[in-house]
Amino acid sequence: MGRAPRSRTAPLLAVALVVAAVLTGCAEAQRAAAPQLPERTCFGVFTRSDLEPLMGDGRTVTVSGPADARLTAQRRAATCNVDVDGRGRVLVAATRQPVGQSFFWPPTDQSEPAPEPLALGDKGILWDTGARVALTCKGAEDSFELELSLSGSVEHMKPGTSRALFSSLMAKYLESVKHQTRCGV
Repeated sequence: MGRAPRSRTAPLLAVALVVAAVLTGCAEAQRAAAPQLPERTCFGVFTRSDLEPLMGDGRTVTVSGPADARLTAQRRAATCNVDVDGRGRVLVAATRQPVGQSFFWPPTDQSEPAPEPLALGDKGILWDTGARVALTCKGAEDSFELELSLSGSVEHMKPGTSRALFSSLMAKYLESVKHQTRCGV
């Protein structure tokens, strides 16, 4: 009896699988690369390492907004956006208004999971995707209300870790903006 003919399909299939695995690995390596953030961003407040947990993967980082948050009666707001490949990752904002005008915050009792108070400023709130703080700045020459907010994309973070990050970021942001706006001076 003769030998059965060798199948060429098995070696070709093995080669195809190896090539596919290599190409998939290259694509994963490209996607997994963290984008390069500027050393300091968003009004000069945050360092690269502060915001890295919110960035995820991508190639191009775009930061838009003014260099500082020095709000005055004429310049009443400042916003900083950080995008990765055109997708919003971080939004940081500051708003100033005359004393006596309160900031409207929508009800939070319908949010899941429920937000919690944040012990910063006169009023603060913290939720899984951000934080907000309001305070009255009383100074010898100028008094005003100040609202600070920050939010970010938490899809790349370990569940349950985002509130601690946003609390820490807001504390740093609050101190810097109080200095920049001369709050209480």
